[in-house]
Amino acid sequence: MKASAFLYPWDVVGDPEAPRRIAETGVRRVTLASAYHSTRALVPRHPRHRIVTARHAAVYYPPDPRRWKGRALRPQPQAWVASKDAFGEAAQALAEAGLAVDSWVILAHNSRLGEEYPRATVRNAYGDRYPWALCIARDEVREYLVDLAAEAAVRPGAGGTELESCGWYGVGHLHAHDKIGGVPLGGAAQYLMSLCFCRACRDGYAGTGVDPVHLRQAVVKAMDAVWRGEHRETPGGRAAEWDGVRELLGHEPAAATLAYRTAVALSFQREAVGAVRRAAREAAGGALSGPGGEAVGETAGEREFRVMLHADPAPHRCGANVGVLPEEILADADGLVLPCGAPEETAAVLGAAGRGRRPGSVLAANFTVVTGMGGRPGELAEAARHAAAHGADELRLYHAGLASDSDLARITRELARTAATPTHGDGRR
Repeated sequence: MKASAFLYPWDVVGDPEAPRRIAETGVRRVTLASAYHSTRALVPRHPRHRIVTARHAAVYYPPDPRRWKGRALRPQPQAWVASKDAFGEAAQALAEAGLAVDSWVILAHNSRLGEEYPRATVRNAYGDRYPWALCIARDEVREYLVDLAAEAAVRPGAGGTELESCGWYGVGHLHAHDKIGGVPLGGAAQYLMSLCFCRACRDGYAGTGVDPVHLRQAVVKAMDAVWRGEHRETPGGRAAEWDGVRELLGHEPAAATLAYRTAVALSFQREAVGAVRRAAREAAGGALSGPGGEAVGETAGEREFRVMLHADPAPHRCGANVGVLPEEILADADGLVLPCGAPEETAAVLGAAGRGRRPGSVLAANFTVVTGMGGRPGELAEAARHAAAHGADELRLYHAGLASDSDLARITRELARTAATPTHGDGRR
């Protein structure tokens, strides 16, 4: 199975040994961040530093001033990597080591813009704003995110892209000094706490025939049982989570919220994928257009520029791996990068996504391979075999830049084992 490792530009810029070191693990592609949220990252091998603090969401290339002139919502350049085009510099160094590069674009997760423009964020049933979560139902947010997707995805040196948080973000957030674990929020409670009641979403609910005032009151009432500790979520994965939502909120209101949110997310995702494809076509030299502006024929650059979505095949899920209907989005995107882990989780995720597959679509199994983050790099070959048996075509390894030397050694050994095991067309080995 082909494997791609995630990297940040700061893992490569200023470290001339990084590309060779990554190539020696056996991966042949790198998913390199071009637009990313704020973070604090350990850099265990860099010759100049050990900690990088990305203070705010930023792009790692020079944004086009013509595109963003006069706009309130616009990407912010970074100032913590010593390069004017950190993505481009890192991509070139990786290519010189024989590694293909895909851009890694974070969309609806942006704490800086959320703080500066609170009206653009998700607002829960209690009126709390989530500054890390831009609301994709708002016109100005969608316009910004679609343009960001096109610009950040199609960078010189990138042969494809992976769009993360391309949909609803919610209450779940790895925030500085998080203190929200006092009352455990399972999947059903997280969904209710992630429902947005900004003006655009209230209008959206009303458009489906649901009174947004009554809906908000129903959410608050349903959550009372959670705050009192009276609601216990039933184990059983994604299906049990949704059963919990219907139990707390009622079947009809739950179905109405999901129908609205799924339609908004799918519309946004299709718009973002379309914008990336147009940008790839322009970068490849253009193509003929029909009377409605649609492309006639297909350039080599457009064919080769893959557009993947980080996603979860349960449409009620939100966050980095947004909930999708695979049979719908795979009509537009080239594939899905799916969160995998324990064997039962891998089988469930790939099985659900596989039911919506179309000819030529790709399913990539994403495994954490950093021991300190709960990953099991020493079991990667077995995890890859299991994933292939359930329909995975490729692997994603999170995250080569964060991994220790011993983790990289295990990854190298396990990928060699994987390469030595033939794969049949049906996923059998």
